[in-house]
Parts: sequence; structure tokens; C-alpha cells
Amino acid sequence: MKYRSRSDIIGLLLNAANGGRATKTKLMYSAFISFNQLREYLSLLVENGLIQYEEGTHTYRTTEKGIRFLHLQNKIDEVAPIIYTSVK
Repeated sequence: MKYRSRSDIIGLLLNAANGGRATKTKLMYSAFISFNQLREYLSLLVENGLIQYEEGTHTYRTTEKGIRFLHLQNKIDEVAPIIYTSVK
């Protein structure tokens, strides 16, 4: 598996929660991270207003700010794609 940056993992989490009703398990499996990592990322995302916890259903959903983040991340990837080279 290739190295992923924090913003890549955040993008995966926001995509998984886009549309709402994403459980912790769904988020964890979508981003291929451990439960401890998920807790750290969710704390960061909630504090910054990118994702919102819905208490009634115990699920997460991406906020408008999170959706804007995803759009910006996609634009950056289009303009400046990362070129991975293998080290021999």
C-alpha cells in the first residue's frame, strides 16, 4: 500500500460520511485505519467543523465546510497530481 498523507485519510473519511448515516465502523473500513486512529481523526474533524456527529442515530455526516474541503482537495489533485516514483 502506498503512503497516504493526513489529508488523503481525511478525504476518505469525509467521502464516507458524505450523505450522512456513516457509523464508526464504516468510516474505519473506508479509510483503512485502526479504531485508535479513527478516534483521533474524528476528534480533529469535529473540532474543525468538517464532520458532525448525529446523536439520535449515532452516525456521522460531512458538513458543508467538509464538502468544500473535499472540492478543494479534488481541485488540487487535478492541478498538481503527485507523481510517485519507486526507489531502487
